[in-house]
Amino acid sequence: MSENQTPVKWANPTPAGLVALAMATFVFFALLSGAVDSSARLYAGFWLIGGFFVQIIVALLDLRSGNAAGGNTFLFFSSFFMLISGILLLVKWWVAKEGLDVDGRIDGYVWIVLTLSTILWTPAFFKSSKLLVAVLFILDAALPFVTLLDLKLIPASMSMVPAVLMLLSGCLTIYLAAAMVVNASLGRTVFPIPAPLIK
Repeated sequence: MSENQTPVKWANPTPAGLVALAMATFVFFALLSGAVDSSARLYAGFWLIGGFFVQIIVALLDLRSGNAAGGNTFLFFSSFFMLISGILLLVKWWVAKEGLDVDGRIDGYVWIVLTLSTILWTPAFFKSSKLLVAVLFILDAALPFVTLLDLKLIPASMSMVPAVLMLLSGCLTIYLAAAMVVNASLGRTVFPIPAPLIK
């Protein structure tokens, strides 16, 4: 690069990661609420695997720009919420089709780690928009239910609680991603974004 050239500044990739997150929350809503039956796991698995590619790119770009909270969160979301969940949905579809008996409670033990990590990392985002913090608080409320459902410690009838929470977080996430892209592209506030929780 010559001395006269300035490095190209990359745009914020977060909105793409948020859209992938919203897609995943809608998938989980549909599965948890019974809006679709278990045969939908086949297609849902591929959608989540697609979300993995988006979020891993966002994670790497965020980490490269020094965004430790966003980058690390997207990194573990891309792997566990997207790739592994997607593959597991495909496997669960196949297991059901073949009539195999597999102890799926192991998922609940993994969800303990993911749930606690998400909850404990939430304060790292307090300097972000209140809307993003609201999304995280809603996910923090939903994930313990997913964990307990997978561990079979609460009845399946309780699945509507995390389903509704996932849907709500997904809707807020869609708005936040749209606001970030539209506002940045037009250089003015079209969709308001609440101020950070902590200045």
